[in-house]
Amino acid sequence: MPSAKAYAAHQSKEPLKPFDLQRREPGPHDVLIDIHFCGVCHSDLHQVRGEWGFDNAYPMVPGHEIVGKVEAVGNKVSKFKPGDTAGVGVFVDSCRSCPSCKEGLEQYCEGVITWTYGGVEKETGKPTYGGYSTKVVVDENYALKISPKLKPQEAAPLLCAGITTYSPLKQWGAGPGKKVGVLGLGGLGHMGVKLAAAMGAEVTVLSSSSKKKDDAARLGAKALADMSNPKSFSDLAGFFDLIVDTVSADHDLTKYAELLKRDGTLALVGLPAKAPSIVPFALTGKRRKVSGSQVGGVMETQEMLDFCAAKGLGADVEVIPMQKINEAFERMLKNDVRYRFVIDMVSLKA
Repeated sequence: MPSAKAYAAHQSKEPLKPFDLQRREPGPHDVLIDIHFCGVCHSDLHQVRGEWGFDNAYPMVPGHEIVGKVEAVGNKVSKFKPGDTAGVGVFVDSCRSCPSCKEGLEQYCEGVITWTYGGVEKETGKPTYGGYSTKVVVDENYALKISPKLKPQEAAPLLCAGITTYSPLKQWGAGPGKKVGVLGLGGLGHMGVKLAAAMGAEVTVLSSSSKKKDDAARLGAKALADMSNPKSFSDLAGFFDLIVDTVSADHDLTKYAELLKRDGTLALVGLPAKAPSIVPFALTGKRRKVSGSQVGGVMETQEMLDFCAAKGLGADVEVIPMQKINEAFERMLKNDVRYRFVIDMVSLKA
């Protein structure tokens, strides 16, 4: 079986540290990927620290924004060949037979979905380990093609941050003539701005301060509204067709729902630890909607990657060695990254 070096959390309160693991032997439909880069998602931090209340299994190797080179393929693989650049996102399998899976919406699988880490492999019954490692084995049907037009380190965050914002933008019709607000300008939000602008929408960043005004403009936003100023809420009341809410901290949904036009949508993609609440009158008076969205299916994720390649869109990244992951987690909590940490796995291969 292929061996891999990794970093793992051994308990929720402990820092990540080196960990050796064995990947399963590639089957007929599997690809073995030599991981070059893995993005660092805020959900990695939540998961390893047990902040979502799941029954976590340790040791846990996080990471679901994976890009690398195909090292070997099974004898029935048709989509990849050795040397191809491939990606792996948030899940590595699903039931394949439920209505959602049959519609290409595997992220909403009504059977058993296999998460890239913290899940259970169908093939072995063992825990899945994520991309903070040097190798991964995945069924070809759950791997993604990465265009040579994309820099691999900038493509890695697209496997979560990119698709997490692309899917609701597409679902709720972001495009020419639409006014889109992006709440929060972090790892998710900066991709939301880039994607909404590339789709032709008029984009406004809704931020807790005006410090990122220049960044917002560079990323494609027409404006940045400082929501620490109460006047911003009155100025923007009834303004947006769609707001994509990327914030993972506690905040008042009611105030942001009131920024929507009639029939506007507040799409939640951030995952606060505390359950949010909303005053129903903020919705009923204008037939507004609050929706949720969870990454994307394999087909939509590939569509997003191809869109980004065609538009020249990649994530803004700070590349770090694996040995700095605990420092990166602490910096993430302080919003001290613009806008996504990406681990260079060469640091584990030395």
